[in-house]
Amino acid sequence: MAKNNRAVSYDSIDRDLISLLRTDGRASISTLAKALKVSRGTVQNRLDRLLATGAIIGFTIRASASIDDGAIRAIMLIEITGKSTADIIRKLRGLPELQKVHTTNGSWDLVAEIQASSLADFDNVLREVRLIDGIANSETSILLSTI
Repeated sequence: MAKNNRAVSYDSIDRDLISLLRTDGRASISTLAKALKVSRGTVQNRLDRLLATGAIIGFTIRASASIDDGAIRAIMLIEITGKSTADIIRKLRGLPELQKVHTTNGSWDLVAEIQASSLADFDNVLREVRLIDGIANSETSILLSTI
């Protein structure tokens, strides 16, 4: 959905461009153009449009797991009461330890990915989330290893 609330359609070039950027967000326009078999101008125009419409909301890095070896990682399932979902999501986004927040179906309303530098920080994040008005219940599982 575009920032101006008009529906925008994305074609295979847009999707392929996003896919390439997910793999390497620092890829040059020339490299992207070559991979997509289009001109540099086409890539630049597509990229500008994807940014303007909100299809791409930013660029980030993916750090090696070894960088965060000591980090506590977890998944938190969250149940919301009432119609306060938007307000709760806004508050959750304000917690830097919550890497991502997803809406979902089923028994739980939200799934949050947590990363904290220590057990004390992790405990503090759990406490902060559970104190947010409108959160009825939560269940958290620490991620032990990635296979």
